[in-house]
Formats: sequence, structure tokens, C-alpha cells
Amino acid sequence: METTFYAAFAPLSFTVLGLWFLIVQTRHREWRASPSHRRLASAVSLQLALPGLMSLFSLVDPASTGLWRASFAATAIVGAGALLALAIVGSGPRRSLAVEAERAGAVALFTLVAVVAVAPGTVHGVGVAAKPIQVEAFFLSLILFLGMSVAWLLLFEELEAPAP
Repeated sequence: METTFYAAFAPLSFTVLGLWFLIVQTRHREWRASPSHRRLASAVSLQLALPGLMSLFSLVDPASTGLWRASFAATAIVGAGALLALAIVGSGPRRSLAVEAERAGAVALFTLVAVVAVAPGTVHGVGVAAKPIQVEAFFLSLILFLGMSVAWLLLFEELEAPAP
């Protein structure tokens, strides 16, 4: 079942990423002058790409728990760190509460992915009757959803007119 999920999830993730690139292309002229928008566009790209990348890693050798655990842990740590760095670096206008909450949620979910990958016994330790790789699928689905939610908000966001 996990192989089927990840085999479908990887192309979905990369398709959504491709659609995001089209959105970025249409807003590029506006966002090019805004470091805040460039950072947020990068954060959304990570939220859409990294779950797909982890899905591909899980398919390299589905029988190897060590491979998916190591690749999920490393990728999730990079994802959480990059999202935090993009949130901290630079100054700019504060984002909406929804965007900030979604970013915090994505960081928390990437952290949970890393925790489950490093210590898969925690899944049963908290009383969840599922395989750790299934729990990871749930977390990756939520990360992708949060990325799509931020993308949707950014698509319709009005930019402030530059000061004369």
C-alpha cells in the first residue's frame, strides 16, 4: 500500500510544483522587487517539492526501512531549517496570520517527519496503530496541502503600490 501511495504522491507533488512555477511566472514582474515575496515563493516551492522528493526516495528500495528513514530525516531537517531561515532572514512586511500559521505548521510537520524517521517507535509509543511510513504519508500530505494553501493566498494577494 505504501508503495502505491508514494508512487502516486510523487507525481502529484511535482505537478503542483509545476503549477506553482506558472503562478510565479505570472507574478514575477511584481514579486521581483519584493524580497519578502521572493522568500515566500521559495518557501512554497520547498513545501511542494520536498514531499515529492521524499516520495521518490521511498520508492528507490521500498523494502529498505533504513533508506527511507535516512532520506526522510535528512530531507525533513533541511526543509524545516530552510523554512525557518526564509522566515527569519531579511525584513519585510508581516504576512497574514494565515500565511504565518501555515508556515509554522509546515515547520512543525517537517520536524515530525524527521522525528518519526529517526525514532519510528514513537508512532506506537503515542498509541497510533499505523506503520511509521504511513504516518509519514499523512504528514507529507498535510505539508503539500499547506503549501497549496499559501500558494492560493499569494495568487490573489494585492501588492502595495511602491512609494513615489
